[in-house]
Amino acid sequence: MPQRSGQGRYFDKLSKSEPPTARKPALTTDKLKNLGAEKLAKLVLDEAERNAGFRRQVKAALAGKSGPQAIAKLVDRRLSGLARAKSFIEWDKARAFAEDLRNLTDTLASELGAAAPALAVDRLLRFIATHEQVFERVDDSSGRVQDIYYQAIAAIGDLAPRLTPAEADQLPEKIMTALGESTHGYLAEVTTAVVPHLPQDSLARWDADLKEVIAERQAEEALRAPEGWFYSMTSQWGEMRQTIARARGDLDLLIALESAKRPHMQDTLGIAAQLLEAGRSAEALEWVRKPGRRAFDEGEGDMSPPRVSLEARILEALGDVPAAQALRWQCFETTLSAEILRDYLDQLPDFEDVEAEDHAHAYALEKAMPEAALRFFLDWPRTDLAAKLIVMHPDRWDGGDWHILPKVAALLEHDHPLAATILFRALLDDILARARSKAYGHGATYLGKLALLAEDADPTVCGRSGPLC
Repeated sequence: MPQRSGQGRYFDKLSKSEPPTARKPALTTDKLKNLGAEKLAKLVLDEAERNAGFRRQVKAALAGKSGPQAIAKLVDRRLSGLARAKSFIEWDKARAFAEDLRNLTDTLASELGAAAPALAVDRLLRFIATHEQVFERVDDSSGRVQDIYYQAIAAIGDLAPRLTPAEADQLPEKIMTALGESTHGYLAEVTTAVVPHLPQDSLARWDADLKEVIAERQAEEALRAPEGWFYSMTSQWGEMRQTIARARGDLDLLIALESAKRPHMQDTLGIAAQLLEAGRSAEALEWVRKPGRRAFDEGEGDMSPPRVSLEARILEALGDVPAAQALRWQCFETTLSAEILRDYLDQLPDFEDVEAEDHAHAYALEKAMPEAALRFFLDWPRTDLAAKLIVMHPDRWDGGDWHILPKVAALLEHDHPLAATILFRALLDDILARARSKAYGHGATYLGKLALLAEDADPTVCGRSGPLC
């Protein structure tokens, strides 16, 4: 056994001689109670002096002792100030500003929400309505402030089930008053959060009001810009109508609203899936074959795996299993989708699936693009076939794929050293050929890997010269 260096023995001795770090005692409610009211009050007061956000939380909690109206009055002052403020928030104060907003929403959701849900919902809507002014005042590239508005939307969804029937019935009108002309998209988000908790009569009336206001706005826009196009609230209101239609279980209205959109904007797969679930398979087949906005999302056109998977299930529901299987195999040949192949094999009788799987692997090795085949074998997973593919095409791999190849090489280096050698060499060659000085550290790592793998790799198979393949 090799002798450890003096420095290594020193750290070994140090680690044994030093006592383990004491664990910090966990804070629990019972332990804090043991401190006594006077001690806790002193700690709270000290922290309130240092932390403005915490001080506001404490004031809200104290106001809560006088009832929900006292909390609402305290919050109203803060909301009014937030709506009036115009000054830009400098970067070094942005985090504190965000924390202040978070404390405000926490107060609304917990303190006021627990005592008077309707009052809390009203104030949360007022808060969400400040988003346009707030985003003009602060650089929110981190998304920290936007997350707080989403937190407020979620809080409304949590409080909505606790409203009385009369309060819930008034909620659509309050939402439209606060956010009806909001272009940021929060109006549709709030609608999604509350519609599951509203009475059916309220939803029907809300939909009728939206239908009327959409028609009026479209008529106005046609007069102002008969040949032009500009952003309109009608698209967001239409999305809200579809959300309400889903909540009411009105699939026909949902389809009618979707059909009214421009073809490239239609969610054909979403409608097809809902029609299939409703047992309307023939209509589902028509929708799944429409070229809507999601049919080509993955860049594989009509053979995108999500679309093919849905169409195949629809064909099976219609009793045409052979057509469904033929479609799945065609999609596999086009995309080498592991998920589609699994669906295909699942529908085959026992033992036939084994032969079909071997056929699929042979196709990927011999007829497919090597890059796509590599992704397939890694997804399946068959690392042995991935290694075989790499060795079959030693000059195919682009060392510029530094975000992919190192992980693949590391996965293969123990059981398939030759394939790993080819990939590490491609990575190193790319760094040297481009003189990427910032990547020389990685290059040294790859060179070290090559040295360790050299004994197991066969240079005659690599297709390269030199002791490291």
